[in-house]
Amino acid sequence: MRATSVAAVGFGSTPYYRRGRSPHAERKLLLMAIDEAAAMAGIDPADIDGFVSYGADLQDGPRLTGPLGTKELRWSSLVWGGGGGGSAGAIAQAEAAILSGQADTVVVYRATAESTSGRLSSAVSQGVFGVQYRAHGIDAPAQALGLRTQRLLEAEGVPASALKAVAQASYFHANRTPHAVGRDRVLTDEVYDSARLIAEPIRLFDSSRENDAAAAIIFTSAERARDLTDKPVHLLGAAYGALGPRWGELDENHEPYTASSQAGPVRRLWERTGLTPSDVDVVQLYVNFTGPPVAALIDLGFCTPETAGEVLTFDNLVAPAGTLPINTSGGDLAEGFLHGMGNAVEAVRQLRGESWNPVPDARVCLVAGGPISELSSVALFSTDPPA
Repeated sequence: MRATSVAAVGFGSTPYYRRGRSPHAERKLLLMAIDEAAAMAGIDPADIDGFVSYGADLQDGPRLTGPLGTKELRWSSLVWGGGGGGSAGAIAQAEAAILSGQADTVVVYRATAESTSGRLSSAVSQGVFGVQYRAHGIDAPAQALGLRTQRLLEAEGVPASALKAVAQASYFHANRTPHAVGRDRVLTDEVYDSARLIAEPIRLFDSSRENDAAAAIIFTSAERARDLTDKPVHLLGAAYGALGPRWGELDENHEPYTASSQAGPVRRLWERTGLTPSDVDVVQLYVNFTGPPVAALIDLGFCTPETAGEVLTFDNLVAPAGTLPINTSGGDLAEGFLHGMGNAVEAVRQLRGESWNPVPDARVCLVAGGPISELSSVALFSTDPPA
């Protein structure tokens, strides 16, 4: 019988090591994460028949079948473009594989280790910021996103306090997350304001880290999920894409310049699910720097440029009392940077009631991937199956 909906039944993740410091090779990190996810799901890793990743992950499905003992490989795919923008897009591909009957049990994952893949920031700079950027003195993401963020502040009137609130909320949650790399950093106003500038207006604690790590989530049909776990986390929908021919990091000429690339995918997500931002209890946002997620929250419908300063405050963005808690494990800024995959894991963890920063009675969680990339994605999870 063809599946009618999809659910997450297990997740796994390794520690976040400082870049280049992992004691294990990249593939071993990934296999460890998949084994942990399979154990949680109560399945044999050999039964996984679909593999999906993104962000130029080198660990493609056919390379994993040998060490996992895969009984039959039925699906293997990669989301092109967008770096962390593909994180929820990979979830959309897993859903497509299961709903179309191409695969029964699909693992979505991301793995990176400097010893195998090289340094992430170098790969991004070399792959995206070519001569058309370097001719103008731009050779790193922080510089380009600094320009966009400055425009967001000056032209759209979004206050800089919104950036600080995103950073401080992330570190607040990391302080309560035992495995977070930022668990010991208390990000007071003084610490944040006195940190060195990276690319105006971006400061040190507006910036994500680089880590060696791996994470994985196993998806199957909602019908089968009921037999595997008493805590299935249902996928209500996922979407990915871009805004049109002028969007993209390769030209820096998209309109409006301050926008994220979330508007198209999330419009389709709201249409498909019949939900609105008011139905969302918690948000896991991709945060390479704090400007893009602020733009994303505007395009996702949680605020406007005019109300951003009122909505995006520290008190409002933290669990348990905030009305819009974000990145409840610390996220890319303070839990550890894995191209956004940790955010998807935290979405499942939060709705299973296992987060270190639980949101009371949380039933719906939005995951947003790579809001400023040339391709971005969104996914909506729930404790309840689709209506």
